[in-house]
Amino acid sequence: PFRDPGRKANVPPHSGTSPGARSPFDRRLKRKQKNWAALQPAKYEYLRDEVRDGAVTFPLALDLGCGRGYIAQHLNQEVIEKLVQVDIAENVFKNTVESDIPTVSVVADEEFLPFKEDTFDLVVSSLSLHWVNDLPKAFREIHHVLKPDGVFIGAMFGGDTLYELRCSLQLAELEREGGFSPHVSPFVAVSDLGHLLARAGFNTLTVDTDEIQVNYPGLFEVMEDLQGMGESNCSWNRKPLLHRDTMLAAAAIYREMYGNSDGSVPATFQIFYMIGWKFHESQAKPAQRGSATVSLADLAKIDKFLHQK
Repeated sequence: PFRDPGRKANVPPHSGTSPGARSPFDRRLKRKQKNWAALQPAKYEYLRDEVRDGAVTFPLALDLGCGRGYIAQHLNQEVIEKLVQVDIAENVFKNTVESDIPTVSVVADEEFLPFKEDTFDLVVSSLSLHWVNDLPKAFREIHHVLKPDGVFIGAMFGGDTLYELRCSLQLAELEREGGFSPHVSPFVAVSDLGHLLARAGFNTLTVDTDEIQVNYPGLFEVMEDLQGMGESNCSWNRKPLLHRDTMLAAAAIYREMYGNSDGSVPATFQIFYMIGWKFHESQAKPAQRGSATVSLADLAKIDKFLHQK
């Protein structure tokens, strides 16, 4: 199912190797972070376990940004006959979880999928796409490899993710250093998500939001878990190091502004869920304009009609 090597989009998986407005993330650094995280204990994977997708029935599926196999471990051959797992970090395949279904592992970038058009019946992606530099292109790549009537089911972090950490670090830097730089990566807005999917060619769209709140002893434990998940900031304009006084001030601000009564602090993870289908003639179509046989003006008569009954 691999695409022709001569196709223009099939370039080496190192997008975002230089800073710029179109490439906010250092993808090579993200690859290093995820490779390091893949060799750490599985205790950091609670968010991916919470967000995993299931209840699908397709012969050939693609898990994009698969990590250690958070989705595969909850599937069986009655659900998916064969699963291709793709991740930018090769180390994730050295420590995968057990699965009941046949899997194939491929190291590739989400923006440059090495598969032919109309290959997969299903593409799933859980908490990976928020790191791509060109999200519209990633959506187009997913649409390209889907078969007609194939479906994309995804979940990614939303804009309110880690707002407590973001605000605490910014206030601490303003107080101690007179300015601040971004320490939490930018996220897409839910208002843009449906538009981006539609532009990529998907139809019958569904977009929903949810929040997961996790309590931690303090700010340093939040940052430790983010590192263990491979979710450390990799923006080009990130600040490499924070002064110790700034970190201590941020921890105090975090606890003062958001702390729980038991002394812990919350960290909010906003999740955007999305479903989109690739067009097929068999799919339901909207009725032609002007073909309705009932007017909205008749809604006012419903109560009178019910009383007559």
